[in-house]
Amino acid sequence: MKSRTPYSELPARQFWRTAVAEPGPFGLQDLHRPKFQISPDHKIITAGSCFAQTLSRALKQRSYTWLDAEPAPPMMLPETARRYNYGIFSTRTGNIYTVALLRQWLDWAFEPETANQETWLGENGRLYDPVRPTVEPEGFADETAFLAAREQTFASLRQAIRTADILLFTLGLTEAWLNRETGMIYQMCPGTQGGEFDPARHELVNYFSDAILRDFEAIMQRLKVENPDIKVILTVSPVSLTATAVPDSHALVANTYTKSTLRSVAGEATRRWKNVDYFPSYELVAAPAMRGMFYNPNQRTISPAGVDFVMRHFFQSYSGSLTAVPGLQAAGMRPASQDDEPVCNEMILDFYNER
Repeated sequence: MKSRTPYSELPARQFWRTAVAEPGPFGLQDLHRPKFQISPDHKIITAGSCFAQTLSRALKQRSYTWLDAEPAPPMMLPETARRYNYGIFSTRTGNIYTVALLRQWLDWAFEPETANQETWLGENGRLYDPVRPTVEPEGFADETAFLAAREQTFASLRQAIRTADILLFTLGLTEAWLNRETGMIYQMCPGTQGGEFDPARHELVNYFSDAILRDFEAIMQRLKVENPDIKVILTVSPVSLTATAVPDSHALVANTYTKSTLRSVAGEATRRWKNVDYFPSYELVAAPAMRGMFYNPNQRTISPAGVDFVMRHFFQSYSGSLTAVPGLQAAGMRPASQDDEPVCNEMILDFYNER
């Protein structure tokens, strides 16, 4: 006779065989129990890495209230608006790969006098913004135009934070580049998408979990002041890093460190804050049980089928349904198209791989 243990009364969802192995990828049920529900009336803002763009697109497709706090100018063609980074995230920040960069954006938005005004001079003689070098493809004509665009995004970000019901933030990377002298965090390594790399001025940092949690705590304190009712959903991007700058580190090992660290941070944040939830987009793509079926041939980016699979789980979870995920057509979502390809600054790093 088996003795009674804490495992004796556990439900089937807490055992690997009955929860994962037997149902298989397309039979997963009750994977995520959210802290709160999302309705089409909730005002939702999105930010983060490339994978966060799939959330924005899916919310719009499902007619949820996705806030576009910094819309394109009237009469601008859709393809031009996308090129200038309108409508990709809720504000025109571009990709925010690290928690530290999100904290910097919020600090600058709510305390504009603290914003670093460093610019990069392009070969065309125009100025580029080091924290979002591709949002203005042709660069800014002068410092006045640069500062005006910054203030517009700051104002939009303030509005977004103060009016949103939910912030969806996708954690992407742990590696970032800083200015040694000013402490400013760049979106990308200087020299890759503008500017010039100077080893005396530019420093690589690979954030560990405690440092990331400190930055996230500062973000939560900011949100409590500006919008105490806002809720946060964290996800970890299943998209692997393009390259690692950590000396002597293999890309596979570096990616495992990155994703495991970010997943740990998300779990701890969910434990600490009642208004923070974690959605397992990473597990739905990268877990061994998924057999790599949702990755493109490059084994890094996610296929349209993978994106749709994740988003069907997302909407079923946050709408209150715990049934198995239906087929694509039953879910009412169209397959992603070539035009939906995320705008990912980090992909430029593969340009430097000459092998």
